[in-house]
Amino acid sequence: MATRTQARTAVIQMLYALDLGNEDMTKQADEYLNERKIKGAKHEFAENLFKGVLEHLNEIDETIKNHLSKDWDFSRLDNVDKAILRLGVYEILFTDLAYQVVINEAVEIAKLLSSENSTRFINGMLDKIAKDKQEAQK
Repeated sequence: MATRTQARTAVIQMLYALDLGNEDMTKQADEYLNERKIKGAKHEFAENLFKGVLEHLNEIDETIKNHLSKDWDFSRLDNVDKAILRLGVYEILFTDLAYQVVINEAVEIAKLLSSENSTRFINGMLDKIAKDKQEAQK
């Protein structure tokens, strides 16, 4: 049985494929998850994450852009890192999961799919976004 980490990894892979121009990914999400043996509650979890990111994509991307340093441009972000950030930002802003869990999952997935520098970058970005959300809620 798949874990939530495996479900998140599949969502990141789907977001990555979509970002590279695979427009069919939105129609193939169910099949893609089944191929990766993500079933039952984890399948539903992954589908909800994928749909949620797509539904809030503009707001998510704006949040990422607003937290980049002035010398970084959103278009320069590595596509894998962008997919990891998009999922992390969605979970921080639009779910009730503890931000520490979200950041830890994103960092662990980044260790598998990206570089060491990217792992630190993703950790810092998501931490700042989570702290800004907490400040706004006070």
